Amino acid sequence: MRNKYLLTVAALSNALFIAQANADGYQDNRWYLAPFATFVNTGGDRGAQDGWGGGMGIGKILNENFNVELKGFAQEFGSSQGNWRLAGGTADVQYFLSRNKLAPYTVFGLGGMNTQVGGYNNASFIGEAGAGLTYELTDNLSLRGDVRYRYNNNFENNFGRNADEFSDMVINFGFVIPMGDKPVKVAKIDVPVVPVAHISPAPQADCSTMDGDSDGVNNCLDKCPNTMANSKVDHQGCSVSLELKGVNFKLDSAELTMGARSILDTVAANLMNYPERDDIEVRGHTSSEGSDAHNMKLSQRRSQAVADYLKMKGVTNRLIARGFGESQPIADNTTEEGRSMNRRVELIWMGN
Repeated sequence: MRNKYLLTVAALSNALFIAQANADGYQDNRWYLAPFATFVNTGGDRGAQDGWGGGMGIGKILNENFNVELKGFAQEFGSSQGNWRLAGGTADVQYFLSRNKLAPYTVFGLGGMNTQVGGYNNASFIGEAGAGLTYELTDNLSLRGDVRYRYNNNFENNFGRNADEFSDMVINFGFVIPMGDKPVKVAKIDVPVVPVAHISPAPQADCSTMDGDSDGVNNCLDKCPNTMANSKVDHQGCSVSLELKGVNFKLDSAELTMGARSILDTVAANLMNYPERDDIEVRGHTSSEGSDAHNMKLSQRRSQAVADYLKMKGVTNRLIARGFGESQPIADNTTEEGRSMNRRVELIWMGN
């Protein structure tokens, strides 16, 4: 009897020592509740039937491998002497092989129990050892089951039997309900300590050698650091004009092509992020085919179509549509290449 008691105490002490040695910064250290039901397969020394019971545990996650738990229970089973009624509790240490969704563990526990049967009533010592599994349903609910060997020493009170030590098999099944949000597991990282004397200040970049928006004005002088690509800028790097290359219309019409709409979508997004909020003149131009009056009206309608589309896409600048017809050519109207270049739409920033 004494040897069994010492072995059980040694096992529990060893488990507690390992729990301390293996503490590795595991982030989940929540408290939890653990209600459970129990089936008791009684040992032959009791001369009793199998029985049932239940109880409640309250525990704490220590680290990646260990939990500690206080557990109370009540159990009952029949015999020729009458019903055995057991009530008690244990302090358990659980060792988890992993913390995966399905997590196997071993368990050791020490505690006390009160036994009533056939007019006898006695307090006793119990030790338990076994193995089990948990299955995580959600962050705050897991299924749990374990099978344990229970040693029960009644200190020479044999309840009318031939022994004062009993051995039972206990099967527990229930739930684990952690309290609070499950923290994210963070890998442990060893950060080397660098002496202050060895840390050199980072070199400062020379803004005069940098051009963040590629507009030809260095970052030291650029007052508009996010200029849209391909726009013409002044000496301070702020937009003066932008030719909307690729913004075409259907033949002799102000209806935008699908390709033109796609280009204007990008232009609208850039304008909404652009720091300058000056009024913008949308200028339409045509080649020399057709009469002056026709080209003037067509260019006005096309510039208005572009302004309306940009407004529809969320541009907040004031947009002024103006048609110039064929009056401001930039290439020779006697060639197809020149006429194509003259059919254009431009954005002109009025503040510049």
